[in-house]
Amino acid sequence: MMMSEEFLQFIWKNTLFASQGLKTTDGRELVILSPGKLNTDAGPDFFNASVKIGETLWAGNVEVHLRSSDWLLHGHQSDGAYNNVVLHVVLENDKPISLPNGNVLPVFVLPVDTNMLENYNELLAQHTWPACSRSISMVDEIYRMVAFDALLVERLNEKTVGIEKLLNDNRNNWNETFHQLLARNFGFKTNGLPFEMLARCTPLSVLAKHKHNLFQLEALLFGQSGLLNEELLGDDYYLNLREEYSYFARKYGLKGMEGYLWKFMRLRPANFPTLRIAQFAALVFKSESLLSKLVEESALDKIIDFFDVKASPYWDTHYRFSLPSPQGEKNLGMASRNNIIINTVAPFLFLYGERNNIALLKQRALELLEALPAEHNSVISRWNEVGIQAHNAFDSQALIQLKNRYCEPTKCLQCMLSTKVISR
Repeated sequence: MMMSEEFLQFIWKNTLFASQGLKTTDGRELVILSPGKLNTDAGPDFFNASVKIGETLWAGNVEVHLRSSDWLLHGHQSDGAYNNVVLHVVLENDKPISLPNGNVLPVFVLPVDTNMLENYNELLAQHTWPACSRSISMVDEIYRMVAFDALLVERLNEKTVGIEKLLNDNRNNWNETFHQLLARNFGFKTNGLPFEMLARCTPLSVLAKHKHNLFQLEALLFGQSGLLNEELLGDDYYLNLREEYSYFARKYGLKGMEGYLWKFMRLRPANFPTLRIAQFAALVFKSESLLSKLVEESALDKIIDFFDVKASPYWDTHYRFSLPSPQGEKNLGMASRNNIIINTVAPFLFLYGERNNIALLKQRALELLEALPAEHNSVISRWNEVGIQAHNAFDSQALIQLKNRYCEPTKCLQCMLSTKVISR
């Protein structure tokens, strides 16, 4: 069976062995008060451990190796960073070791349950995610809920890193940053980047001057998108937009995008960027001080209503310029509104609360996700197949994080559920 140093670190970190009656290799009683904190950088494997050896209480670092001679193999004998090691944890004690300062290093031979090793090797042998598909559903739901809490906060923290970068680019202008982040979400995955580019090159300050005229907002956004340059001729609506934009471009010195950046292929007509831009214009037209309203509002139904917008009447019969479609209002659907709250509003409120020391907003971000239905996508479907249900968006976001950061890169030993899976 395959044994690795990483697996030994996992066993030590989670104390997955009988902790009574332990002894060092020289016969002294060993009591583990704290295994320490795993170090992912250079230096000893665990920092700030606390152990009692014989009658002496030690606080310091712990180094883990498959064999004690690996200490020499790795060159620790000449590295002063290892002078604070108080215990050497090994699978096999094949050579006595001294610290760089000359003191003999106490050694503890770690007892490894062969069943746990078999379970771990079984995970390594899987070629599809999750590797623990046959056992994850047996983990107690209470324990899964605790793990989901940590995974969700981890996901929100990762998302806020991107928002903070955007905020820095905008010189801490929260409204402009929210405008750009919201635009990115209107493009979803396929047109997220072009939509963000559109928001960046069409400042909120310019849109604000025309926010009471929907046609002018459409002219600005469609003109900046480059989509008004795609055809020389079109219907009256198209030509009027282009004429209006030409005036604004000169007035404000605007420079737009290239229309070819937008993707239409393999999209349902309801997700065409032309329709999404029209809906985004409708949102700007409808919503004044949207960020302030979101910060102040706590009721989910009212937050959902903020994004209840429909494209202007021209789009009742079109998905693209000059190409008629079946009659029908082009509203932003409930699934799309939920998606915006999950991927834009919740992480933005979380960061806003953190940066402004408003704990209530961070909590509200979590409550919004708890109140929204779980997402429907291939990731969540796969979790359902292995017996893990997402009851709400809180769960589905946690499960997406679990798949992206732990299952897909095969970081089973770092997964918060791994202790239960491996020690089953």
